Amino acid sequence: MVATPASLEAPTLHLDLPDPEQDDLSTLEFHARLEQAWELCDRFDLQTEIWRGRILAAVRDREKRGGEGRGAGFLQWLREREISKTRAYSLIQLAESANSLVGDGLLEESSVNNFSKRAFVETALADPEVQQMISEAANEGQQITRKQVRRLTDEFTAATSPLLPDEVRERTQQNLLPPKAVAPLVRELARLPEPQQDDLRRVLKEEPELDRIKDVTATARWLSKASEAGMAVRALQHESIDLEKAMQEATRLDMLGLVADVVGQAQQLEQAVLKLHTSWRRLGGLHERLWLESGSSTPYLRSLLQGLETLSGTNLRVSLGELAGGKRLRLQLVEEGADQLEAPPLQQAA
Repeated sequence: MVATPASLEAPTLHLDLPDPEQDDLSTLEFHARLEQAWELCDRFDLQTEIWRGRILAAVRDREKRGGEGRGAGFLQWLREREISKTRAYSLIQLAESANSLVGDGLLEESSVNNFSKRAFVETALADPEVQQMISEAANEGQQITRKQVRRLTDEFTAATSPLLPDEVRERTQQNLLPPKAVAPLVRELARLPEPQQDDLRRVLKEEPELDRIKDVTATARWLSKASEAGMAVRALQHESIDLEKAMQEATRLDMLGLVADVVGQAQQLEQAVLKLHTSWRRLGGLHERLWLESGSSTPYLRSLLQGLETLSGTNLRVSLGELAGGKRLRLQLVEEGADQLEAPPLQQAA
């Protein structure tokens, strides 16, 4: 079916916004009416985003069927409309979520209008049991917000997750523990290896109280943060370093948070050095090329290049600025082969 010009006319959205100059309108009512208008725009956005995702999926699938097989036509279509590949696939995923919820019979087509955009995305990512509860509420005409979806998700997670000891789940089901405190614990435990999970579960089993849950959540967060950063830090990838045992010692001394910060800063420093090396090599190549292609007839250009020699040579000198008292930082960059012997350790001053 070919769309006619009349069928392509965009629907008009009319909103009755409160008058900011209306003195007899209370601040509470003023903001309430604006919130209603905003939610309506959010729901309008959701519908258009779903249809954009379906359009993009159709373009992609058509390219797979009749194109060159490499997706060039789809990527060209995105470039012409200034849509990033990440954005395109997020829209396609949103459309597929809508098709799944509606196609599986959980959600009526008209009930999609009862969701805010963020609430719908949260529902699509939720457990099937949560999707069932949210869809039933939407089908009954209830307006679904992101806050509601997250609350239900937290309640379901805290009451059913196998990562928690029975004592914590039971106390949550009895409303003795708030789900909003237990759900973050589940998310942090899921990021840890099973031995560490077992250690923390034993602590919770002995003391399934709110304060202990908060402490264990923080510990789990620090453990995962230190582990993830530690695996990324190349300076720690040495046979003599046992990161897991180091974290056990830090836990015993109640210094795990400090260790996590140290390893995290080390990771950032290594990443910064890698970026510095890439920029330094590129600047050096461009500097040399411009020097060779220019001549003595370009004294100002040569002067510019001479000024940049403090950054393009093996010795970098950078001013730290007035806030640092005008100090300068000098770095020497020396590229070494992978098989080169390590430098001897620095002698400690007596």
